[in-house]
Amino acid sequence: MARLRFLVPANIRHNSGGNAYNARLVTGLESLGAKVQLLAIEGTWPDASANQRRRLGSLLGAWDHTAGTAADSRWHTTPPIPPVTIVDGLVAVGAPDEMEWAAKARQNTWVLVHMPVPASQDPGPQEREGRALRAATGVICTSATAAATLAARHNLRRIHTARPGVAPAALAAGSAPPHILAVAALLPNKDQLLAVSALVRLQDLDWTAALVGSDQADPGYAVKVRAAITANGLNGRVRVPGELAGQELANEWHAADLSLLVSRAEAFGMVVTESLARGIPAVVRHGTGAVEALGLAGLVADDGGPRLPGTTVAFPEGGADSPARLAGVLRNWLTKPATRTEWRDAAGEARKALPGWAVTAQSVLDALAGA
Repeated sequence: MARLRFLVPANIRHNSGGNAYNARLVTGLESLGAKVQLLAIEGTWPDASANQRRRLGSLLGAWDHTAGTAADSRWHTTPPIPPVTIVDGLVAVGAPDEMEWAAKARQNTWVLVHMPVPASQDPGPQEREGRALRAATGVICTSATAAATLAARHNLRRIHTARPGVAPAALAAGSAPPHILAVAALLPNKDQLLAVSALVRLQDLDWTAALVGSDQADPGYAVKVRAAITANGLNGRVRVPGELAGQELANEWHAADLSLLVSRAEAFGMVVTESLARGIPAVVRHGTGAVEALGLAGLVADDGGPRLPGTTVAFPEGGADSPARLAGVLRNWLTKPATRTEWRDAAGEARKALPGWAVTAQSVLDALAGA
């Protein structure tokens, strides 16, 4: 029976895709008989303090072969280290020194990467990412998109993929007029302002929309999104209810006819498969990992393009006409019943091809066993 310790960041408190993946992975691993010790690591990850990194190092057994055990008097409450430790990438990239020391101490430490460090003019974050990942026993990515990025960026060889699964769900009933749903924290990367700008151009048509997600992850951006809705007279048509869970979120899904994920960068986009699991078609940004989510459900053609034209939208560099492009896709869907039927039927078929979380968990166990 596999014995694992899983270290996740405690500072990501909204319902992110990474948090959801981590929780469901643990359930999947336990359903396969693995014993998993889940520890939420306090710290401002990935920019943690020296003390927070030192604490992590102790948990990793970085300082010596007994660190982190009951014999370590510095951390009396630290449980024994199991054979394998998996560290969430957000934590690992914030502690490259500790990852390297754990490697020197011959600890079996893996990194689970949800999203590669974004490209920027500052080389520091990518350098720290590379050091942490090269020090790991192995790297598991939640998408082939992320794995390919990291393999090319850091010349990694010990890299594996464990794509997200999806829980079975009832078919959505939809609404009249059609209801458009975007489930994502209100963050600049998720680009809800683009969605609002596109919807402004569709006020001559009948529809409603909801932008469901945490408004605390970036309060300033959330204010901008709400202000844009108000300034354009959309308060009666576009709701921003904040983060929802349980039956409230289920109700939003049940009422939806189309979902949007127009993030500027996305490693996979679990919300896409969650949408398809309910028979709801999804529109995503071309060139992001969200296209991979469509492919997992068989909605990408052999040439890499969408099987349903319009379900992936390519936006130009600079984005001057991006709202018009997205509005054009939505207008086509709203005004052509045949298109809505075709997309809905395809999503209904796609839901049958979606893997469960046990498949994800088995991919992780296979990677660990193969090492």
